Amino acid sequence: MSELEPLIADLALILICAGVMTLLFKKLKQPVVLGYIVAGFIASPNMPYMPSVTDLHGVHLWSEIGVIFLLFALGLEFSFRKILRMGAAPIIAAGAVITGMMLVGMFTGQLFGWSQMDCIYLGGMLAMSSTTIIFKAFDDMGLRQKRFASLVLSVLIIEDILAIVLMVMLSTLAVSKEFEGTQMLMSILKLVFFLVLWFVVGIFLIPLFLKKTRNLMSDETLLITALALCFGMVVIASAVGFSAAFGAFIMGSIMAETLEAEKIEHLVAPVKDLFGAIFFVSVGMMVDVALIVEYIVPILCIIVAIMLGHTLLSTGGFLLAGQPLKTAMQCSFSLTQIGEFAFILATLGTSLHVTSDFLYPIVVAVSVFTTFTTPYMIRLAAPAYSVVERILPPRWRSNLQSYAEASVDEQEETAGQRSHWKAHLKNVGVAVGIHSVLCMAVIALMLYFGKPFIARFLPTPWDGIVTALLSIFFIAPFLWLLMRQGEGEHAHALWSDNRFNRAKLVALELLRILIAAAFISYILARTTRWGYMLGIFVVAAVVFSILFSRRLQKQGDTIEKTFTENLSQREQMEQQEQSNTTEMPAES
Repeated sequence: MSELEPLIADLALILICAGVMTLLFKKLKQPVVLGYIVAGFIASPNMPYMPSVTDLHGVHLWSEIGVIFLLFALGLEFSFRKILRMGAAPIIAAGAVITGMMLVGMFTGQLFGWSQMDCIYLGGMLAMSSTTIIFKAFDDMGLRQKRFASLVLSVLIIEDILAIVLMVMLSTLAVSKEFEGTQMLMSILKLVFFLVLWFVVGIFLIPLFLKKTRNLMSDETLLITALALCFGMVVIASAVGFSAAFGAFIMGSIMAETLEAEKIEHLVAPVKDLFGAIFFVSVGMMVDVALIVEYIVPILCIIVAIMLGHTLLSTGGFLLAGQPLKTAMQCSFSLTQIGEFAFILATLGTSLHVTSDFLYPIVVAVSVFTTFTTPYMIRLAAPAYSVVERILPPRWRSNLQSYAEASVDEQEETAGQRSHWKAHLKNVGVAVGIHSVLCMAVIALMLYFGKPFIARFLPTPWDGIVTALLSIFFIAPFLWLLMRQGEGEHAHALWSDNRFNRAKLVALELLRILIAAAFISYILARTTRWGYMLGIFVVAAVVFSILFSRRLQKQGDTIEKTFTENLSQREQMEQQEQSNTTEMPAES
């Protein structure tokens, strides 16, 4: 008889424990995620007199896949376009929460006399709430469509993006013992570069691919294709230095703009539930009663710091962002936990040998406890608001309400009465940023991959000349979009409104032409050895030919039109469905 692999036996034990706990917690009308954590503790080696998991590495690997699926599903539900619609509120709230909780964590560590690096890393761990845990809790409790849930998840997405920057900062601090501004700035620019590149290229290519293959897409092939794209982005994100979960979220947010997004979300749900369950079970496995007893005082103090810190500081942050008191409290009570990022940061500190050994088990115990209490804290928000509303002086309530209403009015006024200059500069900035990123990506591919390949077949200097010509050929449509004169309504209004605006508009267009010339100059400098005057002449000739090429104008308009249509196709479909729904009663 063949021997069963330990990993399969472990999976059987995990699913049995998870199944029993799921049924029990459903019977008790409690969130399923809590049952998973209890199941993990029962199946862990720390639980005596019970069968336990033997291959912890395999379970950890499966839990990482669970995080990937959970964040892919999160991206499918909340796209970047939806986040932008929330306005500045999530950004203000996220900044206040992260800054405040980092200070709370550092102060808590100092109370116990921990080292400076332990305090700094603890502050980073407490600053980030758990996206996967909150997403799962909202899903179990049927709250994902609530406005405060959308605001919370928008804040969490911003936190996940800022978490990458924070990891770079702490890694730099661990190595150099001081913050290096240049390296951190380069890391932020790298993050922005890849975000723009992936989003723009993904929005342009993926909807076209799905449209062309729609007749071939059964449920099975659509699921496999979606997962292939998800894990492909995971590999790419890991290759350039980002986390696998971040890559999964990016691909989910790209596919959220496609017409197939809801169908993909439905198909991925069972796989997400399976591996997500393993992730939460693995969290329960990390509970070690002996370590909890040994460090019970720091654990309790950190739990209190998280509970009080988030309920007070987060409420203040959301109020500062212009949210009503009830919404602010619902959001802040939802954020009272730490999760997967704390584990990642604790592992980073351990691997760099800059944090103490006791910090990881403390963080695990705190995470498990706060995960367990998250659903109850979400439910506690409404009763807590009722109590605060009763004891709050009427003048304070009136001021908070007036501030929230003023923030809404200001946002509506800004959206409806935006100045022509502000709108024009925003349009120009977005266009220059996007097309510059695309040009840099094409140039990097040609220099690092194209030129060595061409050099195999052509001698010097012809290899450089061919590389330069191909690079300029590929980026020419983007250069035309970057250089083209402002033809929008805001530019025309500025030109007609005041003759003093014309010099500024011309200077702005010249600046865009200079940026395009800089790209061409860089290509020629890296591939050829032409003289200074000859190089200037070639750059000017190329810029002139691109700027006045009707063929490139047509290509650029087609690219821009396709991107805009792909970005708004799902929104247009939803609006059409809503209009059809409202017209049906009238027709009947």
